[in-house]
Amino acid sequence: MRHTTKFPPYVKAVYISLLIIIIIFVMIMAKPILVPLMLGGYIAMLLTSLCNRLESYKIPRSLSSMIATLVFVLLIAAVIFLIFAQFSNFGQDLEANLSDNLNRFVISINTSVKSFIGLDLGMGYGLEAEKVVAMVQSGNSNVSALLFTTIGTLSNALLLPVFVFFMLLYRDHLAVVVTKIFEKQRNKILMEHVVAIRQIVHAYLIGAGKVMLILGIICSAILYLLGIKHALFFGMIAGLLNIIPYLGPFLGAIMPFLYALVTKDSLFYPFAVIISFTLVQLIEGTWLTPKITGSNVSLNAFMTFLGLLIGGAIWGIVGMILIIPTIAILKKLFELNPDTKPYAYLFGEEDTRWFKRKKPLEK
Repeated sequence: MRHTTKFPPYVKAVYISLLIIIIIFVMIMAKPILVPLMLGGYIAMLLTSLCNRLESYKIPRSLSSMIATLVFVLLIAAVIFLIFAQFSNFGQDLEANLSDNLNRFVISINTSVKSFIGLDLGMGYGLEAEKVVAMVQSGNSNVSALLFTTIGTLSNALLLPVFVFFMLLYRDHLAVVVTKIFEKQRNKILMEHVVAIRQIVHAYLIGAGKVMLILGIICSAILYLLGIKHALFFGMIAGLLNIIPYLGPFLGAIMPFLYALVTKDSLFYPFAVIISFTLVQLIEGTWLTPKITGSNVSLNAFMTFLGLLIGGAIWGIVGMILIIPTIAILKKLFELNPDTKPYAYLFGEEDTRWFKRKKPLEK
């Protein structure tokens, strides 16, 4: 008979608090390794179906893993190339229109503020070019820091395909390692849960990709109808940024708003961009995402927003992207054990029928 020691609740709380502190500390200190490692893991889950299909044609696992990784690298390289090509194109438009339109906008703002509240902002003749140049040049003292940051980012980017390749190559080995950590008689059940977690992440990433593509097409069409140049570029960027819940749509609307502000003669166009993008996001949140992703990641809004804040504080924008599938995996893991099921319910949607079932019986 196995003897188990039970700890008081406050001791468990202390242990859990210390564990959370240690995990956050390790995540901050090991960010250069953990970020590409986690990204590589999620991308490997996405590419597993491609590898399985290639291996069904008698292609060796090492070769199928290399082909899938190469497909991913080429796709990312094509997206980056298109983004930089569009940047160079509309950069010339900004140089031609930025000074006049920005001065016109600043003068109108100064006139409106002065007429309504009697305060002169000192910009009645627009912005002085010398001051703007001085403000830009004042940031050149940190060129060396920017260079080191760029080198670090490139090294992390080079690690990503390496992690993707090895995780695809050893995906069965890693799954067996997970089962060996637990009791032998539970291996079959654990393998089923490991496969279920991979399917959840795969379905979430595929669904999120479809939503981003649809939003990119819709936003591009709206900008094209408004007569804003480079509509396809701005629309696709808005679609890609939608992967960041709540904040992504706002960031996606900022670029076309500012571009319309400095290139159009009327304020109708920038505010039309904001209003139309807001309506698109309402449609996406209430109908499009639930229709496509379904119940793959059923997380409540509060825990999602809290997770975004934590992920952003620890790892920045990348952390905000990674936090949603990570919480979905934790939710699935918590559902495996009765002791941790309350935490799974904390992450999930509200059960409105619970209180109805718990009503006392009428006498």
